[in-house]
Amino acid sequence: MIKIGLMFCGIASSIAAIVAVAVSGSWSFSSVTLLISGIILLALSLWWWTGKYKFWQLRSAKQGAGAIAQTVIVILILSMLNWAAVVYGQQWDLTENQIYTLSPQTQTEVANLEQPLVVSVFDRQIDPKLENLLQNYRRYSDRFRYRQIDPEQQIGLAQQFGVQSLGEIYLQYGEKRQKLSGNNGQLAAIPSETQLTNAIAKIKRDRPLDIYFLQGHGEASLELVEGGLAQMVQTLESRGSNVRTLNLANSGNIPDDADSVVIAGATRKLLAAEVSTIQQYLQSGGSLLLLLAPNTDIGIDPILQNWGIELDRRLVVDGSGSSSVMGFGPAVVIVNEYGEHPITASFRDGISLFPEARPLEIVENAGIKSTPLALTSQQTWGENDLQSEEIAFDPTRDREGPLTVAIASYRQQPSARLVVFGSTTFATNGWFEQQLNGDLLLNAVGWLVGEERDSLSIRPKEPANRRLVLSTLQIGLLGWLALRIIPLSALAVGILLWWQRR
Repeated sequence: MIKIGLMFCGIASSIAAIVAVAVSGSWSFSSVTLLISGIILLALSLWWWTGKYKFWQLRSAKQGAGAIAQTVIVILILSMLNWAAVVYGQQWDLTENQIYTLSPQTQTEVANLEQPLVVSVFDRQIDPKLENLLQNYRRYSDRFRYRQIDPEQQIGLAQQFGVQSLGEIYLQYGEKRQKLSGNNGQLAAIPSETQLTNAIAKIKRDRPLDIYFLQGHGEASLELVEGGLAQMVQTLESRGSNVRTLNLANSGNIPDDADSVVIAGATRKLLAAEVSTIQQYLQSGGSLLLLLAPNTDIGIDPILQNWGIELDRRLVVDGSGSSSVMGFGPAVVIVNEYGEHPITASFRDGISLFPEARPLEIVENAGIKSTPLALTSQQTWGENDLQSEEIAFDPTRDREGPLTVAIASYRQQPSARLVVFGSTTFATNGWFEQQLNGDLLLNAVGWLVGEERDSLSIRPKEPANRRLVLSTLQIGLLGWLALRIIPLSALAVGILLWWQRR
């Protein structure tokens, strides 16, 4: 009985020491005393077995020692694997939209932090989903940090940040501080990756960008209406840009603070004086984004001629049938080929959709470097006869694909940038969020205002809604299948097999 008592007390004392350290997170005098006592008691019990009963000569003792050694080795291997997983963590995301993997743009924004960025969550406790998201950000930079602050306990810190309610989130980057909010000023309980990444991009900017949208010639509305550009505008504003309207007929000039000017969907000709003003703006180092609809003439040929770009009024149609498979008509062109340019460097084989597009062409021009951004497939062509009921390729009148529908141009002396898209519709509400459309537009704006190549990437995507709506009858059938029919069938098969082997 003595040897059994010594062994039991030794094991109990050792386990108590380990548990005490695990709970407290540190070694104390009592835990060290328990561990030493446990080791001494175990040693005495082993001496008792070895000396009095020649324990190690027994076959059972040898087998037990081998089993213990194997167990210790397995535990050591698992511990090493666990340590490696923590230090060199790796994960695989098999979800449809890669919702547990940060987008390339998020990874770039976080990896390029030049100083510590602290995300402060003011709440009684941090939501596990939010913490998982923040931990995912943390994996890409040691400069990204987050903390949970209870405003009811740390009142002074909450007043310092101006916290008004539980759940508010603040970002601090150097001396700058901003509250995390959504496009409409409100934020869900758990912010999305898009909202957080846009907030990081915004707080990193030295100053807000000023982007002017030309008005007065039938341009697309900036409101949330059909054919409007509200989604594009909201995204630009969430990333730290000031979006303003510009009427050259009233102002007479382009403001000095304009980082870029956008002409989107104009249907009427610009005045000669307006065209001249835009040319002078480009001559002084400005940047211009053009979204041009097919079969329209807005009177900007002098600008495009200076930049070596020609417009074709025909409509690009898709004769491959791939658009029809995706539920679109032949006037919606699917693009998956891109030029070698910082705007499209991260697109790879991704697709963008160009509805109602016109072909563009690059003409050699000294001092201008132009690059095709988006090219259609060989099964597309520029349709000349839009009145015909049957759309078919006519080699005598139509223009054969592949066709260029977007061009980026750069002039070094004097420095200026121009991006032309042969479609306005692809940027409008609803189309903007399709595939890579928004990324293509936002990257174009970023390149125009001089953002570095590393920051031009693919934006975060929201999780796809895959909810299955079932009727009461369908729910009942699933319940019968899962809880009754399948289990009873398995039981019946088991009984049958037992009866046959009996």
